[in-house]
Amino acid sequence: AKPLLDDDLWILVAPLLPVKPARRFKYPGRKPVDDRLALTGILFVLKSGIPWEMLPAELGCSGMTCWRRLRDWQAAGVWARLHATLLAELRRREQLDLSRAVVDSSSVRAVHGGKKQAESDDRRKAGSKHHIITDACGIPLAAILTGANAHDVTQLLPLVEAIPPIAGLRGAPRSRPERVLGDRAYDSQPHRQALAERGIKSGLAWRRLPHGTGLGTLRWVVERTLAWLHQFRRLRVRYEKRAELLEAFLALAAA
Repeated sequence: AKPLLDDDLWILVAPLLPVKPARRFKYPGRKPVDDRLALTGILFVLKSGIPWEMLPAELGCSGMTCWRRLRDWQAAGVWARLHATLLAELRRREQLDLSRAVVDSSSVRAVHGGKKQAESDDRRKAGSKHHIITDACGIPLAAILTGANAHDVTQLLPLVEAIPPIAGLRGAPRSRPERVLGDRAYDSQPHRQALAERGIKSGLAWRRLPHGTGLGTLRWVVERTLAWLHQFRRLRVRYEKRAELLEAFLALAAA
């Protein structure tokens, strides 16, 4: 089968993982599972959406071990550093377009509840919401998890602030796009002013105006990116009761 974790990606990930403590000389216990096997198991669950306990034994790592590594590496900030590293590599190759950024969100059903979930719009099913900001080509710059009843505009500034400093070229790292685009859900004059104070131009659609602003020809990339993210089956429906685990999956999928 096609490998889930190729050598080129592993070379980037390995230095970001926490250093394991030295094993005791006397009674060292069972040898820890190799990090690469654990990450392969995490990617398998993220892509296939299967329960942890059903992780195939052929992968060389139990589902519970992969679950613990996902939790520990999220607490250590591994996924955020991985995302920033890959964004810097894209900028170095001049494949990142920060002339504009696009924001949008998508709601998902929450099966087991937990933090950062709330009643969805239809008031019948509990759910969460994925908020995302991308560059002009649809590359994810940052993603945020909230309850499904969080209005989109409330996460506009947090998304902008969540963009990491992106290195890759000579000079200071860049973390601000030139312009931010959004649909009518982001219509807010205070938020336009807040963007202007950060040196960012506003391209937010206005409510109560006829359709035909032309923003659709530019902001479709974020809708495509959300569709791509939900090709990772573990993100289509929220099974994780702990919010930090779903945030880890969301960051890893974006990376």
